[in-house]
Amino acid sequence: MLSQEDLKQICAKGISEEKIETQLQSFKEGFPFLKLEAAASIGKGIMAPDEEERKSYIDAWNAYKAAGSKIVKFVPASGAASRMFKDMFAFVDADYDVPTTAFEKTYFSNITKFAFYAELDKKCVENTGKNIEQLIAEGNYKAVAANMLKADGLNYGQLPKGLLLFHNYDGGPRTPMEEHLVEAALYASSNGEANVHFTVSHEHMDLFQQKVDQKVDGYAKEYDIKYNVSFSEQKPSTDTIAANPDNTPFRTEDGRLLFRPGGHGALIENLNEIDADVIFIKNIDNVVPDRLKDDTVTYKQLIAGVLVTLQKKAFEYLEILDSGKYDHEKLEEMIRFVQRDLCCRKSDIKLLEDAELVIYLRKKLNRPMRVCGVVKNVGEPGGGPFLTYNQDGTVSLQILESSQIDKSNEEYQKMFTEGTHFNPVDLVCAVKDYKGNSFDLPQFVDKSTGFISSKSKNGKELKALELPGLWNGAMSDWNTVFVEVPLSTFNPVKTVNDLLREQHQ
Repeated sequence: MLSQEDLKQICAKGISEEKIETQLQSFKEGFPFLKLEAAASIGKGIMAPDEEERKSYIDAWNAYKAAGSKIVKFVPASGAASRMFKDMFAFVDADYDVPTTAFEKTYFSNITKFAFYAELDKKCVENTGKNIEQLIAEGNYKAVAANMLKADGLNYGQLPKGLLLFHNYDGGPRTPMEEHLVEAALYASSNGEANVHFTVSHEHMDLFQQKVDQKVDGYAKEYDIKYNVSFSEQKPSTDTIAANPDNTPFRTEDGRLLFRPGGHGALIENLNEIDADVIFIKNIDNVVPDRLKDDTVTYKQLIAGVLVTLQKKAFEYLEILDSGKYDHEKLEEMIRFVQRDLCCRKSDIKLLEDAELVIYLRKKLNRPMRVCGVVKNVGEPGGGPFLTYNQDGTVSLQILESSQIDKSNEEYQKMFTEGTHFNPVDLVCAVKDYKGNSFDLPQFVDKSTGFISSKSKNGKELKALELPGLWNGAMSDWNTVFVEVPLSTFNPVKTVNDLLREQHQ
């Protein structure tokens, strides 16, 4: 099936022939649905610390930072913002000239409120000789939208979200990239330094670096901190092969194999190369202006405090197991910690002899750990927290997407639709073991998870394969804990009109 030319192409991307065969097999077989026990809820997999506990965890985090550990803020920022402007692209191409849909009317009637208004106004004058007000007065709405989207205007249809102007300030508007720099100074700094890592697409790398170079000194001065900003791209070796509807390799017009980016799950490789004790992960568009950052900072410190508190306990137990100075009572204490605090249960644990218990406990304690903020479900699309069966028969907490759940199973479908909480991508991760060595994160990926979707290329239908998602299957074998955080910490921008919400004004 694969020619010598194919093998050369595969080799050049750093992908093994075996991996390609596995991917093609996945197209044929699909991915198994996960076996669920229940949707996680308060008291059943989700912590909801009271005020006193919150203070205690925040104190624990501040003490941890003061001890000089290395903290990194990791921001997936790849990809263009084109989906954000889908409705406005449709307007530019429509067979009518004035705002007609509710979306278009909202955009134009509030246009002065966008943080990019002044820049857009300037581009309109440059390209048409008229400002926005004049263009709208003469009914030329499409010229305004085109100047926002097209390359000779602001080029917002092709720029990454991280570089769009989101929020207005007296000192000038800010991009999400800048808001993440500010956040890093407020909760993710130590030793007078803030480490921020952006994953960006190849075509946007120069733009990101230029923007950071322009802005970083101002924020360093404002927050009296030294920034270390780094970047990485999704690796070509994490691309996945595309298939025809009959599961054979899809080929381009010149006969070459077609590869596609493997989705955000590919970023586990980038995460694996970060040298840090603790890593915060948060999406590029989930930011708010300074006036609303208090809740974000408080709850980031809270979930980080939960993480370092649990990690400290796990490390103490691993040291005891190493020493050999424990009795059955101590092992039972460790079992309670794994079951109650880390929410990982094994139904037949009482049948294990002490020697087997030690092996089991060491495996469950000595692995990466993450604490995930979850918000009350308000009908946003996306994944949620569940208690799920693992391949070793244990039950633990996972973040699941709807595609991982068997829709024909009424009980599972009910769990998913009636789940009380939602995953806003609000993670803090501990990625070193109790001896200070970095875990090899790809070893903790559940390779039997992934996503297959239908796409097209030049009018031809194809199947695309996404790797296990970064916070789904890619972290499946981590210790996972969920903490309820308020909705005020979740303010994503999916469409340009989301910037008109009060939280972004």
